[in-house]
Parts: sequence; structure tokens; C-alpha cells
Amino acid sequence: MVHSTQSSFKDYFSGNSSGYAQYRPHYPGDLFDFLTAASPTRKLVWDCGTGNGQAAIALAERFEHVVATDASESQIAQALAHPKVTYRVARENNSGLATQSTDLITVAQALHWFDLNAFYAECRRVLRVSGIVAVWTYERASITPEVDSIINHFDSQTVGPYWPPERKFVDEGYASLPFPFSEIPHPTFFMERELSLSDLVNYIGTWSAVKRYQAETGGNPLPQLESELKKVWKDDEPSLLVRWPMKMRVGRFDKHT
Repeated sequence: MVHSTQSSFKDYFSGNSSGYAQYRPHYPGDLFDFLTAASPTRKLVWDCGTGNGQAAIALAERFEHVVATDASESQIAQALAHPKVTYRVARENNSGLATQSTDLITVAQALHWFDLNAFYAECRRVLRVSGIVAVWTYERASITPEVDSIINHFDSQTVGPYWPPERKFVDEGYASLPFPFSEIPHPTFFMERELSLSDLVNYIGTWSAVKRYQAETGGNPLPQLESELKKVWKDDEPSLLVRWPMKMRVGRFDKHT
């Protein structure tokens, strides 16, 4: 029996869909080049848990068609339009795709929210033989030692108690989650983005733990965080390079998995 992280949809992001789209980091192009090369053909992708459609848009530049689903109506409403992307509001067990139709299934920073039994059953149904499943997440950002120290304290202490339990799977890089496919080697990827101090604070404001802190306490921890960051943010550097190491698992489907 495959582990199930949850049975009901926990929506931590609909209330901040525009911020999520604006401030979250972007996945690197070489990630999608790798997935394209690994896929049996370049006809159809299912991007599950698409959020604002960032991965779906990149995949649409490489595949004939992308079906992008998300359980959040608000996220789908904010998703980036593309003529080769079809967006649907749907859970991970209901892609709406034909059986054995799909070359590649991707899940970007969302697998820990899924009912894995239901999702993997749907993957096995819609994937063609030799199709690919690729799931990924990313680690804490690295900026400068001084900035990192402040953010890590904020993460673990200020909002630490407000992280949902599923967060542990992100921290583990999905290593402990079941993945019933024949795993294949992959390169190590990184996301990079130049952020101003304001943009960095706004990005942190998209964290689910910050949203829960605000909802449960009625307070906002971000102004104090920004005040502390200003003490170590150099005035002559309006923006700094933020780097997120990525963790992923990639597998190929065959009839025996």
C-alpha cells in the first residue's frame, strides 16, 4: 500500500495566489530540457498541482500539449495563459486524460499535499509505457551567511510551529515518500533569482507557515523580519542573488512497477 499524506485538500495558497505567482522562484530551463530528452515522445504532459502554471508554460515550449491541473480555483484563475496549455481545476486523482495517453507527468513543489495512493493510481492509468514521472521540491534559499541566519531563525522559531506536518517531506527532499517507478539518474539543478529586500520579504510571505501564523495569531511577523534583515542588507546592493538547491525524483513507468 502506498503512503497517503492526506485525504482532503488543504488549501494554504488560494488567499495569496497573486503573490505566489509574483514572488516564487522560477525553475531552470535545463530541468525541462532534461525531462524532454527523457520522455518517450513530446506529445502530452500532465502537470499536476500546477499552481500558477510556471512549469506548465516551460513544458509547453517543448511539448505539443500540456494539461495543467490544480485543486485551487484561485491558483488556476491566476495561471499564465498559453495556447498549448489546458488548465483544469481538479484533484490529483482526476486528470481527465485518456488511458495510456501521457508521456510525462510533473509535480512541482506539490507532491507532499497529495493523496499518493490516488495520484499514483492515476499516473499508472494515464502514462504510456516508458513514460516519465518527475517530482521535485527545493531546499531553503542561500543568500549570504548573515541573511541566511536571520531567515533560518525566522523559519524554525518564529513560524516553525505553524508549518503543516507535510512540510517534513519537503525538508527531506521527498526521500522518504514512496515512489513506485523505476528511478533514473538525473542532474542536480538549482533555481536562482535576484531579489530586492522587499521582494525577499514578500516571497517569505507566501510561505504556508506565515499564512497560518497570521490566521491563528492575528499578527504579522514580516515587518520585524524586514527590520532585522535591513541591519545586514548592504545599502550598495539593491538586490542579492538567491539560490535554491532542488531535490527531485524521476522514474520511468513500465508494466512491472
